[in-house]
Amino acid sequence: MLSEEKLLDQGIDQLREILGPGWTITPVNRAPATQEIALGPSDGAEQVVSIYSERGGGGTAQVLVEARESLTPIRARTEFGSKVRLMHRLTGTAAVLVIAPWLSPRSREALEALGYGYLDLTGNVSLRLSQPGIVIRTTGAQQDPTPKAGQGRQGLRGHRAGRLVRVLADVSPPYRATDLARVSGVSLSYTSRILDALEDEALITRKGRTVTNVDWAQLLGARAAQYGLLIANSYKPMVAQQGPERALANLRNHREEIEAIEPVAITGPFAAREIAPAVAVGGQLMLYVAPDSPPNALSRLMDTIGLIPSDVGADVLLLQAADSSVYERTREVNGVTHVALSQLAIDSLSGNGRMPAEGEAVIQFMAEHEQEWRVKDLNQVQEFIQ
Repeated sequence: MLSEEKLLDQGIDQLREILGPGWTITPVNRAPATQEIALGPSDGAEQVVSIYSERGGGGTAQVLVEARESLTPIRARTEFGSKVRLMHRLTGTAAVLVIAPWLSPRSREALEALGYGYLDLTGNVSLRLSQPGIVIRTTGAQQDPTPKAGQGRQGLRGHRAGRLVRVLADVSPPYRATDLARVSGVSLSYTSRILDALEDEALITRKGRTVTNVDWAQLLGARAAQYGLLIANSYKPMVAQQGPERALANLRNHREEIEAIEPVAITGPFAAREIAPAVAVGGQLMLYVAPDSPPNALSRLMDTIGLIPSDVGADVLLLQAADSSVYERTREVNGVTHVALSQLAIDSLSGNGRMPAEGEAVIQFMAEHEQEWRVKDLNQVQEFIQ
């Protein structure tokens, strides 16, 4: 493993290679003592450098370079501010370049939001300077190529994480881990680990042990990135004998009969088009059915809706839900049961074809109508029933 001092040097060398001939990067705080810029103690290795073009005429930028073995989004937001302010007082500029072996997408987003540059050794680079004029943006690894054993970030895969994400998105804080565990049906220890990870990723904010804010849009995106609608749920391709619109009408007209067979909830394009008709055009009718649906119940359901199995030209997918939490807080739309908006966003963002764009449109709708769909109090949410 590289020491942070060697990481600093390697990152600066990599920047030199990117800039190419005609550019010079020289250290400032390794100059004689009369010229030193002291920025105080650091959790990592730091260096103030000057960047200028040997051709002249473009000005010189002084950049605070920080090397970190690792950096979470919450640390990215909080750890550089005082040094940036001090550097601005000393030099008149406050450009920052963070160097790490690898930076997660969320960490890069946090740095960009602050106007800081970054460079990781896998090739993710972003640096923008006005004097001299420099704009660099390259893409490297999106997943950690060398995750540390036993120290990896608690992921959002699996049904337990899905339940917690849904509650966090659907219900406005404040609440504590004990309350979330009770409502979601997930163990307190697992809930606490997830909350710790989400706080590191700046997806939630806590005061003491109480969750005070949830970045629900980013949280749903993070869950979708580790979910995969057609991977997490097994599915049966179908053809609607009279077209998917007629199958949808059958769902409405025979609702009580269908509910007596098993629960069904619409997700995917046909649900998204009720939210964003300009974006959700075409696509398959996707129906969640019970995860443990017996064959005879599924056959009765298919007959009632008017479906026949087919691997060719399928316009309907029966999704056998990996977890019954997809039925939590469902909505009634035009006489038919639809999944909750948070579930629809996750499903769409993690789907295929045009579905991710539909998911973004759903997120936008949710942001514009948050007061309408988000529950105000955790006590108003029914506890998850296994």
